[in-house]
Amino acid sequence: MVQSIDRAMQIIQLLMSDYSRTGWAISDISERVGLALSTTHRLISTLVRQELIVQLPETKRYRLGPKWMEVGLQQLEQLDLRMAARPIMERLAEEVKETVFLTIPYGLFSMGVDKVDSSVKKRVVEGLGERIAMHIGASNKVILANMKRSEAEALLVRLVEDQEKRMQLLSALPGIRKAGYAVSYAELTEGTAAISSPIIGFGRKVAGALGIGVSADQLTEERLDDLSKQVIQAAHEITTTIGG
Repeated sequence: MVQSIDRAMQIIQLLMSDYSRTGWAISDISERVGLALSTTHRLISTLVRQELIVQLPETKRYRLGPKWMEVGLQQLEQLDLRMAARPIMERLAEEVKETVFLTIPYGLFSMGVDKVDSSVKKRVVEGLGERIAMHIGASNKVILANMKRSEAEALLVRLVEDQEKRMQLLSALPGIRKAGYAVSYAELTEGTAAISSPIIGFGRKVAGALGIGVSADQLTEERLDDLSKQVIQAAHEITTTIGG
């Protein structure tokens, strides 16, 4: 497996080495990377299926595929997301007098990448860089709700063994998406609650979530209504800023 990955990366690096070329013949690739033609063909076939390499129909030559642009844009988006979100987060934290935090999806997990602390002494948000399983917390639920159902289901199958609990989570996602926010109580820190709204980025894919952390005993129905409206509006501003 490791050897195949190394060989595939040799091919990718070769195709990246000269952007002036209109493509590489498979025989040239085989010769340059020092692999048998059959091995090269097998590796390239796999890379083509993953859209990492494409074959030009008119010449039958190979070049890098569109997947690299998608990956690059997503990485750029994540860098831009934090910068775009920061001033909006600072304003929101000042308005609501609560801790505001920014979360991005990270495979089976999410990760907090920024937060603006409130003057409240009680800690209501996990530390930055901590990985949280995608089925736990308001931010993760609102991220799942704004994924394709098949993607959300695939994540939950790996995270939640209990089928009944998994189906309960799945059945709640359409309502969360329609509402525009999710709420969680004491799922990460005892005595706290969180309200989160999605941030939509490149290709209409969910890029992350903006959340507000509060003390659970202070989250009245009226307060929840007010905070949900404010976090939805702020998340929408970030979405607009990053071109989502």
